[in-house]
Amino acid sequence: MTGKATGMTAPHRDQVDRLIREALAARQRAYSPYSRFRVGAALLDEAGEVFVGCNVENASYSLTLCAERVAAVTAIAAGSLRWRMIAVAAEGGATPCGACRQFLAEFHADLAVIVVDAASGLWSNHSLRELLPHAFGQDSLGVSQPQSD
Repeated sequence: MTGKATGMTAPHRDQVDRLIREALAARQRAYSPYSRFRVGAALLDEAGEVFVGCNVENASYSLTLCAERVAAVTAIAAGSLRWRMIAVAAEGGATPCGACRQFLAEFHADLAVIVVDAASGLWSNHSLRELLPHAFGQDSLGVSQPQSD
């Protein structure tokens, strides 16, 4: 894989390569009969575990689930709330949508976000804070950061 880092210190290359492979594989399992826009995501937690997700569309479009939120919810269900980075793979490369940015910021505002072009394999590295400046979160409500048990 080739890539470039923008906006923050580049994470370890082996971790990035692993997440990119996992996100590309998850993308192949996407259920996207309406948009035909397949997205895969792979989320790495602080313990080194990877949680994957793919987009799952629904005829009632508002019920569609994005790959990033599927990966995050899978991690949460497994008891993981401390994350290091997420890779998102889509044709042409696509950053997480606004809803996914807000959802991820609930747990880790400084999460590294690796954006992968599934066609070329090129990737870029961003901070979630860069993608969602001035996020509404726990600080806005005077609540401390969630912790896993």
